[in-house]
Amino acid sequence: MQHEFVGDPLDIREAIAEIPSVVAAIAARVAGAPVVMVATSFTVGVSYDPPLATIAVQHSSTTWPDLAAAPVLGISVLAEGHAEQTRQLASRDRAQRLVGVPHVDTGSGAVLLDGAHSWLECSVEAVHRAGDHDIVVLRVLRFARDAANAALVWHRPARRLSPR
Repeated sequence: MQHEFVGDPLDIREAIAEIPSVVAAIAARVAGAPVVMVATSFTVGVSYDPPLATIAVQHSSTTWPDLAAAPVLGISVLAEGHAEQTRQLASRDRAQRLVGVPHVDTGSGAVLLDGAHSWLECSVEAVHRAGDHDIVVLRVLRFARDAANAALVWHRPARRLSPR
């Protein structure tokens, strides 16, 4: 069986975009205000004992340094109902990201979005430099889910969001 391999970074990026991944919002209350960023690199179940998850964060992120300082992060695995809000949650205008998006602050400082597929409260376990990203290992402290809400999935170079 013959396969056409690509080596150009832009071609690799386009090919990887065709592999489905969940969309997660990472949020916490920082200096009295909710801060949120979106990641399509969230992986849960990296380890079960202890329970660990990961995200990959670009070095150029201006939001991650604020979130990294929070003692507890809220991870909301977005549901299909968030499809229209995803671009807003990821916008460059940080002050507008959560406007009109129902969310709750937990007693720990984590911020969770209403209507998600699942919610996690996590702390940063470790950070590993990897190319133009940092791989952030998260310790899962608490987990809840609503199986009635199908997870929102990111895939395709055209940047379509679709049901699982």
